[in-house]
Amino acid sequence: MAITGFWLVGQLLIRSITASARRAGIPQAQLHIFKEGLMYIFIVLATVTVVHLSGLTSEFTALTISGIAAVVLSLALQTTLSNVIAGILILLDNTLRLNDVIQYSGIKGQVVKIGLRNSWIKAGEGNLVIISNSQIASGPIVNYTASERLLKEIQP
Repeated sequence: MAITGFWLVGQLLIRSITASARRAGIPQAQLHIFKEGLMYIFIVLATVTVVHLSGLTSEFTALTISGIAAVVLSLALQTTLSNVIAGILILLDNTLRLNDVIQYSGIKGQVVKIGLRNSWIKAGEGNLVIISNSQIASGPIVNYTASERLLKEIQP
């Protein structure tokens, strides 16, 4: 009964949100990802409800399951969080700015976007190179246009 209730509520919610998102013009690929995420949330809620109604829950079981879920989530998000933290540090350190001409790992070009997860470099041939921020932060980078700005920060 609880599983059927969660399924019905989930389907109604997904359909109403999907209809609203289509009217707002959100791309189909993003809608698909969002629908999958909602389905996973409802599956977890239904599982927790069934376990609770069956009487198998205890404080120890809840702590164990939440600990395992936290480890799985942290391992799954490790690379993404590393890139986000590196992006924040790049922005705070002021090592890269828009329109800087840089060279990283044999790629020379102009910085056209600095995001939290990656930075976009427009190479000399006109190609767009997307490099994760954790790679930029850990690797040697040559910044041709910011040398004066960066040297002023070093000198007292």
